[in-house]
Amino acid sequence: MYVVIMGSGRVGLSLAASLVSGGHDITIIENDANLCSDAASEMDALVICGNGTDVKTLEEANINDADVFVAATGNDEVNLLSCILVKEYNLKKIIARVSNPDHEEAFRKVGIDDVISPELTAASYLEKVITRPKIADLIVIGKGNAEILDIRVTNDKAVGKRIGDLSPTNNYIINAIYKDGEITIPKEDVVLARGDRIFVLVKSPAVKATTKLFTK
Repeated sequence: MYVVIMGSGRVGLSLAASLVSGGHDITIIENDANLCSDAASEMDALVICGNGTDVKTLEEANINDADVFVAATGNDEVNLLSCILVKEYNLKKIIARVSNPDHEEAFRKVGIDDVISPELTAASYLEKVITRPKIADLIVIGKGNAEILDIRVTNDKAVGKRIGDLSPTNNYIINAIYKDGEITIPKEDVVLARGDRIFVLVKSPAVKATTKLFTK
């Protein structure tokens, strides 16, 4: 894909580095001369020193050819204005960073559905790590409606049970088992052993009960 990222701060540079390593073509727009210089020296990407709220700068970045535009500055007003301008180019996806959650509705009113707050996401993740210590790892799905849990089976109530006897339910489904260095999609007759590492897709309100079912 070809992705245009406005903003070369922590969020923008981290995203750019990840996309470049994945083989995608990246252009970064940054209006701070020092940050432009830093980005150009660090990234294998085109860096344009200019204002992403200016049509000429956007067209210099070949916005017409872009698949995705990401407004990643720490200024919500700048991000909103740039997204409004970019909407005229009919890109496949426009993503906006929002620092103040109260501004999210403004983005949605102009048709920007992919609105992300890295700060809130990080805080939410840390809260879950602190309050759910028996979970090795987790991935939050969508807007927090569901999560994928990485759990080690230690509860006698689950050990020795068939997958089909435990899953699926209205609240969760066991969708993978990691064992002996391999990950498999379990069939109903697979029996859980103590210490098996399972991946469970679960509705967020049922996380606590589901974790308790598989762990001591």
